[in-house]
Amino acid sequence: MVRDQKTSPQRLGGLVVGNYCHDVLIRDGVVVGETLGGAVAFISAVLDGISIPYNLVSKVGPDFAYTTCRSPIVIPTSRTTLFHAHFDSDIDGNGNGDRVLKRVTVCDPIRASDLDTESKFGFGMAVGVGGEIKPETLERMVDICDLVLVDIQALIREFDEDGTVKLVGLKESGFFHLLPRLGFLKASEEEAVYMDVEEVRKMCCVVVTHGKEGCNVYWKDGELEIKPFEANQVDPTGAGDSFLGGFVAGLVHGLPVPDAALVGNLFGSLTVAQIGLPKFDSRLLQRVKDEVQRRKMQFTSSHERQDDELRFVKPAGHEQFHASLDAAKLIPTCISQECQWDLPSSPPRAVEKAILPQYAGQPKLVLNSIYEEKLHAVEDKP
Repeated sequence: MVRDQKTSPQRLGGLVVGNYCHDVLIRDGVVVGETLGGAVAFISAVLDGISIPYNLVSKVGPDFAYTTCRSPIVIPTSRTTLFHAHFDSDIDGNGNGDRVLKRVTVCDPIRASDLDTESKFGFGMAVGVGGEIKPETLERMVDICDLVLVDIQALIREFDEDGTVKLVGLKESGFFHLLPRLGFLKASEEEAVYMDVEEVRKMCCVVVTHGKEGCNVYWKDGELEIKPFEANQVDPTGAGDSFLGGFVAGLVHGLPVPDAALVGNLFGSLTVAQIGLPKFDSRLLQRVKDEVQRRKMQFTSSHERQDDELRFVKPAGHEQFHASLDAAKLIPTCISQECQWDLPSSPPRAVEKAILPQYAGQPKLVLNSIYEEKLHAVEDKP
């Protein structure tokens, strides 16, 4: 469970673990977009935006097509993990088809030996998307991080011989024995069916996201529903990843869990209003940081101690905090960040040919990516 105040994630920086990816969207056999992928890309955008210190461990090949704020480890003998998302627009009358996600190439896994064991971290985030995080890697993370948060997709994704993604039950994942040592396990509502929430909540806190409906937080003694923020959704890609980044940022700033989940919902709503990786207005980010700091002062002044019960129960002023964050979204959009991502809508043509040899010359229609739309996977439910 969440550890006591002596080992709060406020004390130290964090450790974010997961590989960057190349994402390719293919609709009806036509390539319609390529972009930087991987949960770490979206989480980094949030943490950098609100000045949360962290180290990143990510692996790519020499073919990596993008420039990022934190450099990944380049493996000379490997290729960057590449996903193809195949859509069939004729599945229903609305042109919405199921997505079949395939891992085409895979970079080296992130091993326990890749982590800095000489340092201690206030929080750790295990956010792999291509099977790069192994049980021994997660075990090392819980040894060196005060609080570990995990996205369930890092645990339950497996891959058929042709690379098609399938989801397996959490008990069969090889990670189940580590749950009592985790702080939080985050899952989308589609992924949550691959675990017994009632069982898992007795071992660690579970956060289930519901898109435009907000999220639910479950722990051994209770559960909460956290309100969403309205959004003009244009691309749901990475909403869950941005939620997790915002949630962690709230915890690092000393907010109780319900308030931190509001920060997560806010960044999820900001992400779906943009195409691809979000770029946040610097004035909006400052307003959010000011509101979070104000909220922290309100909470700490009204509670002399902060045990687990106080961290999970909605404190007084929770609804007002939601309103103040909602007001921050009214700031006019003007993209300006200290750390800008160098992200063209597609990689340079020379790199493109390396990534997409079998689709060379086909038209590109729109930029899109793959992670937050419903996955049509080979189901192997528990």
